[in-house]
This record gives sequence, structure tokens and C-alpha cells, in this order.
Amino acid sequence: MNNRRALRVYLETTVWNFFAIEKEEKTAGPVTKLYREIDSKRYKVYISPLVIVEIERTKGKKRYNMLKNLIKEYKPELLEDVAEVSRLADKYLSAKIIPEKYRADALHISFATFYEMDVLVSYNLRHIVKLKTRRLANYINLLEGYKTLEIGTPEEVIEYE
Repeated sequence: MNNRRALRVYLETTVWNFFAIEKEEKTAGPVTKLYREIDSKRYKVYISPLVIVEIERTKGKKRYNMLKNLIKEYKPELLEDVAEVSRLADKYLSAKIIPEKYRADALHISFATFYEMDVLVSYNLRHIVKLKTRRLANYINLLEGYKTLEIGTPEEVIEYE
């Protein structure tokens, strides 16, 4: 029997998006593997209200699949939006870690940091899953009294046999 604690993972919107695509195309890629591991209770899944807002902006069948099938099926815990999350995101923006135009990306990192997630999982390779972002966001996190945050893609998180 495995007694280790389930990892607390924040699933950023792109991960839900890729899973919806894999389901539509009937492919079993790394995101599908991640969700299988979620089913096996290896991870405890969290999202922010921002994830819901971004999913609701999606159109058509993909939106339906993400909201109805994924959110209802996997039941991620919804984190509360508090002022400190926005304040921390502002720190990332001020330090030019994330461009001001992409405030939502800074908020995803801030939610995961504030709520002490073990890892933020994303396919946003432009602003979130980058060495610069990892290093500088964690520098800010430490200055602000938070723990460091792991940031990675599903490929980096899933366990290979």
C-alpha cells in the first residue's frame, strides 16, 4: 500500500484545453495520462475562478467538454479569490516576469503560490512554463515569505512506468 500524500496540483486552463482536444481526437497523450493519475488519487486537483472564466470564454463543443465533462467529472477544488492573490500577481508584473498584457498568467502563478500548491501544471510555454518565470517568480515568492513553486508541463509531472 502506498502511504504517500497526494500532490496538490493547480491545473491552469491550457491543461483542461489539451485534455478536451485529446478527448475529441480520441488520442491518449500526456494529459490523458495525467487525468488517469488524478483518477488514481495520485493528485489532488485545484483550480481558481480564473480557470472557469477562461473556459467560459471558449466557444462551441470544446467549452461544453471542458465545463461539463471535465470540471464535473474531475471535481477540482475551487480556490477562493482573495486580495493577496492579486497583490502577489502585481509583484510578478512589476518585476516584468510576465508582461502586463498577460495579467491572467501572473494570477495563475499567484493562486498556485498563495495556496501552496506542490506544482502548477500548464502548457503555457510562452509565459508560465519557462525557466525565467520559474526562477524570478520563486525569487519574488521567497522575498514575500512564500514557499517556492514548481511549474511544469503534464509530461514533467506524470509518472512513467
